[in-house]
Amino acid sequence: MIGIDLQNRKPIYEQVVERFQTLIVNGILEPDSQMPSVRSLAMELSINPNTIQKAYSMLEQEGYIYPVKGRGNFVSGNEGLKVKKQESVFRSLKELVEKGKELDISCEMFLEKTKQFYREGGDVSYDSNRQCHKNI
Repeated sequence: MIGIDLQNRKPIYEQVVERFQTLIVNGILEPDSQMPSVRSLAMELSINPNTIQKAYSMLEQEGYIYPVKGRGNFVSGNEGLKVKKQESVFRSLKELVEKGKELDISCEMFLEKTKQFYREGGDVSYDSNRQCHKNI
């Protein structure tokens, strides 16, 4: 379901959070479906259960999951989460564009590199409006 990159400088709990956020906002984990238990996921990933618990706490604080006493954690049905995640990506993009402008990178170069990165990123499909979608 999720993978951890031990070479990544990002903390493991953040990797877990980001992966579950992606699975949830893309509808791969459906609303009200049960999340893996802390213990089973920790065993599957060979990491400390406290790391998974920390990731689940962050996901709960951000509204991605909710706990049910004695039953575990479940995926939230909050439709605004995808918009919130997209806005976060656009804020990051804005920061990159501002840094690029400081280095005299043209708009055309940004667009060309964006297209290149989409092509390199794996499966890419286009909807009927020719909008690009990366297949997960």
